[in-house]
Amino acid sequence: MAKQEKVDLMVTGGKASAGPPLGPALAGKGVNIGQIVSDINAKTKEMSGMTVPVTVLVDVEAKTYDIKVGVPPSSALLKKEADVEKGSGKAGSLLASALTVEHLIKVAKIKQETSLGNTLKDIVKELAGTCVSLGFQVEGMHPRDFIKQVDEGKFDKEINSGKVELDSEKQKEWQSKVKVLKADFEKAKAAAAAAAVAPVAPSAETVAAPPRK
Repeated sequence: MAKQEKVDLMVTGGKASAGPPLGPALAGKGVNIGQIVSDINAKTKEMSGMTVPVTVLVDVEAKTYDIKVGVPPSSALLKKEADVEKGSGKAGSLLASALTVEHLIKVAKIKQETSLGNTLKDIVKELAGTCVSLGFQVEGMHPRDFIKQVDEGKFDKEINSGKVELDSEKQKEWQSKVKVLKADFEKAKAAAAAAAVAPVAPSAETVAAPPRK
């Protein structure tokens, strides 16, 4: 049986290097560290900026290796694309941010190996469902309305092409929408926090009557 050694590490998507912790962990195992770094970066480039779990399995006799890349939860990937750290926490009543079909396609490609969806279209719909709980709009509408339009084929062109980049006009429009939604969200949170600590004025019924003279 081949003797395998396992190296578990966390890397920044698309930015692994031969330095610590990867280089020292693989040193002396007879494998091409530079090639492993290149392969890891190729496998994680779609998760740029995110911390990604990676396992390198090294056959120390054959001097070969296999790379297994873990995938962050869909919610984490969607929040990164939406440029927020958290969802609204009040789905259905408070919006936190917005996404486009291109954002969902990008995340769907990352999730393809681990998703239960059979097609990219199925995974896009699954992700839109996650957007409901996060309080994100998709293409300027409620995620459920977006899913309905996906079922009707209105986004087949984008999904079939696998397009993940926004053109300049759509990028500006999306950024503007996100800026407004994030500002409104912060205002709503501040108002809720203020209301939670504000003293409650006693009602007329609870005001004690002055003592009789």
